[in-house]
Amino acid sequence: MSRRRLTLRAAALTLLVACCALRAAEGASEGERIYREGLQASGEPLRAERGTGLSLTGAAAACINCHRRSGLGMKEGRTSIPPVAGSYLYHPRAGEVDDLDLPFVEGMRADRDPYTDATLAQAIRTGIGADGKPLGYLMPHYALGDEDMAALIAYLRHLSPGKVPGVTEQLLHFATVVTPDADPVTRAGVLDVLEQFFADKNHYRRGDAPRLRSSRRMMFKAFRTWQLHVWELHGAPETWEAQLRDYQGKQPVFAVISGVGGRDWSPVHRFCEAQSLPCLFPNVDLPVAAEGQFDNLYLSKGVLLEAGLVAHDVAAQKSAGGTARIVQVFRTDDVGREAARELATRLAPEGVTSSEMGVVPGTGSAALKKALRKVRPGDALMLWLRAGDLAMLGAPPKGVTMIYVSGRMGGLEASPLPGAWRALTRMAYPFDLPDARRVRVDFPMGWFRIRDIPVVAQQAQVDTWMACGIVSDALNHMADTFVRDYLVERIEEMLEHRLVTGYYPRLALAPNQRFASKGGYIVRFAAEHGTRIVAQGEWITPP
Repeated sequence: MSRRRLTLRAAALTLLVACCALRAAEGASEGERIYREGLQASGEPLRAERGTGLSLTGAAAACINCHRRSGLGMKEGRTSIPPVAGSYLYHPRAGEVDDLDLPFVEGMRADRDPYTDATLAQAIRTGIGADGKPLGYLMPHYALGDEDMAALIAYLRHLSPGKVPGVTEQLLHFATVVTPDADPVTRAGVLDVLEQFFADKNHYRRGDAPRLRSSRRMMFKAFRTWQLHVWELHGAPETWEAQLRDYQGKQPVFAVISGVGGRDWSPVHRFCEAQSLPCLFPNVDLPVAAEGQFDNLYLSKGVLLEAGLVAHDVAAQKSAGGTARIVQVFRTDDVGREAARELATRLAPEGVTSSEMGVVPGTGSAALKKALRKVRPGDALMLWLRAGDLAMLGAPPKGVTMIYVSGRMGGLEASPLPGAWRALTRMAYPFDLPDARRVRVDFPMGWFRIRDIPVVAQQAQVDTWMACGIVSDALNHMADTFVRDYLVERIEEMLEHRLVTGYYPRLALAPNQRFASKGGYIVRFAAEHGTRIVAQGEWITPP
């Protein structure tokens, strides 16, 4: 192809990119679909090949897999995936990274010529960089027409970090959300931890210093005060999203951290997802199970995980000749209703039927006894009940083969379950065992003691302290790159290396995983009284 034709094609591509950029500003999303989903404008799957001869199609070929949703790349072992956000691709050559007037990310390069639309298209299609040298073998070669290429390049320009809501030169604004049905004791304990952590963070804040001339260590470069905003919700759940929009409109925040919910957290989840606002590790028994989404991260699935643990144990009992029916009892105004539905769904393929008994809120022990009279000999029984209800139980139903209780709802090993029930009862326990977690929990407990924080809801308070620490560690490594998507990505990358994991034996996240702890135990009480529990088997990770 002649130089003139190459020049004309480059000019045409630049014009197409400009048109696509204008369309992107008007809401067009062809480039985003290519980048995130691996779908061309025609709907055909994206196709690419690596230098190793490996062919990729569709979602497997999407740019997001390596360069991440933020476009700021990632580090996997010793391999750094560079940023592809436009401001990094098109920046002029510099002597070293510190000379670049750009937010710092690992993998950014200073020692190469800036890309143009034409050289970027060449890199995407052939794997030849702006300097004329081959890119790394991990970079696929994409078969893209000019219009799709222009749309993708326009989207990469759009990805460049800019002004972020909730971030100023002096402040990082965070919110914590409290729903009106949250337990008041847990609310008080969680807010105590949050307020003290923020106070400590700001008290020990280092003063501004000259920028370090070193590209090898950029941690702690950015100095900003953390500001906590408590978003208290009121009224019915259908009004919460409007209240959250009002809070965010008055004072935008960079992220939502911790928080306390009751029966329904879904309006908060939906709001954060719609606003691309990270919502990080709230204290809720019933999180929203939406693994394919991005902005909401939870420490575990709560009672939905417990349903998986119980289903695993009931299925094992069934295969050994055990029960074929389980009766589930719950308060109709609590999360047990959804947990019972999840357990019934999991047990149906195993040939175990479920009978749900909803107890009206506000009724006492008589209503519970009436529901329990429907248990037949040979049945298993599942109690999705709070500690107060468990304490009111009378004698266990006659002939019941196995009784299960929710650990999260019933108070874990401190459950007030009457002694007559304990020998028959197994508890869903979505945490590490007390003796195994003791050292990991001692660290935050010591932090509480030194700061005179009353321990009123230990597990929620430890989880809150952990959420704050996880966010702090991620921000330290992000330096001055305040991008919401990048915050979530850094947490995903760093979490599995965390040593202090509180109630959980291990925490880890990967793309499309939103729950950091994946399993738990089925435990039994060691005696009619006391808090000692014994695991019935190994750690269970339900599918």
